[in-house]
Amino acid sequence: MICGEIRRYLRDNSPIRVSRSVRDTAYRVLQCKERLMAELGREATVEELAKAMDLPVATVCEAMDAVSAPVSLYEPVHSDSGDPLLVMDQIRDPKSSDERWLEELALRDALAELGEREKRILALRYYDGKTQIEVANAIGISQAQVSRLEKGALSRLKKAIVS
Repeated sequence: MICGEIRRYLRDNSPIRVSRSVRDTAYRVLQCKERLMAELGREATVEELAKAMDLPVATVCEAMDAVSAPVSLYEPVHSDSGDPLLVMDQIRDPKSSDERWLEELALRDALAELGEREKRILALRYYDGKTQIEVANAIGISQAQVSRLEKGALSRLKKAIVS
């Protein structure tokens, strides 16, 4: 009875609500995991658990994730004498860091300051990978003009981003 009350309390006061069927699946997965650990002498893989329970791997993963406690991104994972290593540091996507996001915004603002012809030249050169001669033929100007306009546009971009 006491265990039932504790489970009920934890269920009702959990920060995230999980359906009964998913919790039941997770409970069965945990039981199977313990049984396989005793049989194999090591921790079972997700694939082994799914096979033993005759469930898809995705269902087993979802059930286990659903009952695991949420962790703050600012939770320290490891700390030597210096700065602690946070969960956020381990899952951070270098492609979407704050610095990169700010650089993209600065580049977007700098590109907005360029004229349409300069934008088109840069797009053809750096997005489409065309040579200056190919760009010159596409726009209808000389290669020397493309070179001059490209150099000027890049200089203005650099000046706008750096300052």
